Order: sequence, then C-alpha cells, then structure tokens
Amino acid sequence: MSHKISEYFANDPPSFFDELASKPKGKDVPPEGGSSSASNTSTAASMMSNTFTGFFQPPEYVETPEAGEDSVKVSDDVRNLWELPRENEPGKLIMPGIHLQNDLVDPISVAVTQHLGEAELSYRKILRVDDVTQDERGLRTLIHAGCYRTAVNLTGRLLTIYGQGYGRSGQPAKHSPHSLQLWFTRLALLAKLGEFELLNAEAEPFGQLTSPDVFYDFYPEMYNGKSGSIACFSFRLLLAELPIYLGKPHVALDRLSELHVTTREIKEHYTNLRNNTADEFWQRRCERVLHSIINCGLMMKKFSMIDDIMEGTLLKRSSLSKEDRRSLYSAWGRIYLQIGDIFGAEQKIAVSRRLREINSSPDLRDLVDKGLIAVAKNDFPEAYVIFQKALHLDTGNTMILNNMGVCLLYAGKLKDAINLYERAINLNPQKSLNESLLVNLSTLYELESNNSKAKKYNLLRLINRYKPDLNISIEICLKLQTIN
Repeated sequence: MSHKISEYFANDPPSFFDELASKPKGKDVPPEGGSSSASNTSTAASMMSNTFTGFFQPPEYVETPEAGEDSVKVSDDVRNLWELPRENEPGKLIMPGIHLQNDLVDPISVAVTQHLGEAELSYRKILRVDDVTQDERGLRTLIHAGCYRTAVNLTGRLLTIYGQGYGRSGQPAKHSPHSLQLWFTRLALLAKLGEFELLNAEAEPFGQLTSPDVFYDFYPEMYNGKSGSIACFSFRLLLAELPIYLGKPHVALDRLSELHVTTREIKEHYTNLRNNTADEFWQRRCERVLHSIINCGLMMKKFSMIDDIMEGTLLKRSSLSKEDRRSLYSAWGRIYLQIGDIFGAEQKIAVSRRLREINSSPDLRDLVDKGLIAVAKNDFPEAYVIFQKALHLDTGNTMILNNMGVCLLYAGKLKDAINLYERAINLNPQKSLNESLLVNLSTLYELESNNSKAKKYNLLRLINRYKPDLNISIEICLKLQTIN
C-alpha cells in the first residue's frame, strides 16, 4: 500500500486545503470525499436553518480535492525520521486487535430489503471480499471501486494473519511497516464511513504512536539496525485528528499542536544540515498539520488563530509558487465567507484574483469564489449564472451542481432545482449520487408534495445499482423512516 490512503479519497472532515497537498493529477478522485457544508454563520446557511426543519445541505465551499503522493522524493531515512520515546517502557507497548467478530454489514442492502424487497437486491453488483485477491492488491481494487466497507472487512482478514484479529486486543504483537499500513488503511476507511465508535475503539491502543515498538530501533535484529518510525506520517496525522470526528476539536487541537512542534523541529534539523530537499519535504508536512489546525480553529471559532497561521506562517514562505499563494488567498476568503465576513472575504479573494496570470480568462477557482460571494449577498440568480459558467469548465462537478440547486431553490424555483438534480443523476449516476446532493433532493421532494416516498424509493433503486457505499446512513440521506 502507498503511504497515503488519501491517494484514493480525501481525509475527513474535508479541508479547505486538501487541494494544496499536491498538484492535480486528474479528475479520478471519488467525488464524495470533497464536499463540505458551509457553517450556519453564513448568511445563506442561516437563512436555510431558519426556513427548514430537518437536514439540508447549504452551499459547499470546497471543490473536489485532488490527492496524490508527495512530489518531493526523499530517502527512507528522511521520511521515517521521528523523535524516539524518551524512555523505553515495556508496559506501554501497542497491542491492538479487531473489535468486530463479523464483517461490517452493507447498510444499502439492508435498506433495499426493508423498503423495496429482496427482488431489488439482485441488481446490486458490488465487489465482495472473496472477489479480490487476499492481499494489498485486492485492497487497492476495493478502494478504487469505492467498496469501502468490503475493504474494511478485508483488512480484518489480513490483520488476523498478523495475530491482531478479533479478540487479540491487549495481546503482545510485533509490528511491521505492512501491519501498521493495514491498520492505518482500516482506520482511515472507518473515518471515511462515519463508523466513529468502532474507529475510536480500535485506534485507542495506538495512542499517538509514541511507544517504542513502533520504531525500527525496537527490532534491531529484524531490520538490520534501521532507525526511525515504522508508522507512516499520515497515520500520526489521522490519530491526532481523531477527536474532531468525536466532536472534541479542543483535544484534536492539542494533539495537532504537539505534532506540529515535532515536524517543525525535524524540518529545522534539516535546515541546519543544509539539506534543501529534506527541508522542503518536512516543510510540507508542517503545513499539512497547520491545515488540520485551521479546520479545528473553524470548529472552535478561533478566527484570530486562523488569521495568524495564514498570514504569519503559510503565506510567509518565500518559496511559495504564485499559484499556491493564489490558492491560499482563495481558501482564506472562503473561510471569511463561512464566518459571515463578506467584506473580509472580498478582500482576500481580490488578492487571489490579482495573482491569476495576466490576460487569462476566469478559471474554476475564480468563478466559484465569485459565486459564493453572490450567495453570501443573497443574490441567488446571479450566483446561479456564475456557477453555471463554472460548470462549463468542469462538467459534472457535484459541488457546483449542488450549489446551483440551492440557488434555484432560494430564487423560488423549486421544480427547476429538482429537475437540475435529477438530470445530473441521470447523466452520471455514479458521480452524481453524492451525499449532499441526495440529502438536498430528498428534502426538495418533501417540499414539493406529500407523495415524496415513491421518488425517494427511485433514488434508493439508483443507489442500490450504482453506489457501493455512502458516508452517512441511508435513512438520513434519503430521509426514510426505518421499518421495524
């Protein structure tokens, strides 16, 4: 497996900064990883929360992120460098184990059986564990196909081979790069699926990966004197971010701050050695941690902290490319929109716009920025026109489509909004059966008439045929009542 499961989908919760992690390599990243709701402090979102009861997704501020491997190539010694535990404490060794005796159940199959009957299940064609090779190649196949629950089930089988399966929690275990990569993959998938209770239970033994047995130095005979962290950096970042998923951003902020201190110290170590490549590699890791800290800051309403990080650290780096600087100012402007400061947002976005190549026409970033400002000003017809132009540049972009539907609704065009969403789904069901779009379309069906159930069942049929997994429960997504 690669070091970053984000090669296949974005870290959750979505970040304003995911797109800065690497240069775009294409449009093949699954769309469901890239959506993010505006907070209820924005004008449009406040309007929505006051108008509707129930779950409705306001305009989305984050485009589908592009994820990829680090573009800076370094040796394993540089990549794996980490502070060693200050004391070798045998009693603090990591002894993980799977907490599920059986495989994760497919909730879409359950919902289809409950609401549509067994016959409809015959149309559900998704990969099962036994359909792929029982190794990391099979795991890649499942992840690429969007079969995340099946992939979790396969990690369970593979970790059982390592003696870390069901019932093994608290039992001594040896760790290797492969076993820890399997654990990282499993936990990242559980985060993706919203299985937070299980995620928290299975992540608990790992702590913050400071125990001596997750370092090569603990196994001198096995690794021929190799030194450094066996666990990848993304695993450390995931564990630091974990409290965000549990509604405890203050705990995550403490963990991320500690992680940032360590990455910064390692970066300065290479600065002093005048190793420019290693310096740049660890600089990017420092910035990735800061992106997560900013997400925590948004949740905690620590807006001055966000400004300090943006202005005092992220934008201060002299080696930033013009395009990266432009991306940061755009992200900063969208943060201001989320907190309801339209004037501040316009200032930041104006800087971003000025950084565009001279004489070049507005690109996707420009148009989305402009559309979001129009939404914040409650000018929904104008916002719709702008998002429509953006859609011509990125046909099928679910974030833009979702925002267009919201604009139509608030312009008083309910049926047009429904038609837009339905047309998008019919043209590209695999991509457009996106959680935000499904939630909104189900809500619009309820606003349209009292006979919305039949239309929701049609959506369930499409999900059954085209969607291996959803990130939220089918009942929430389609606003269906569970049948007891």
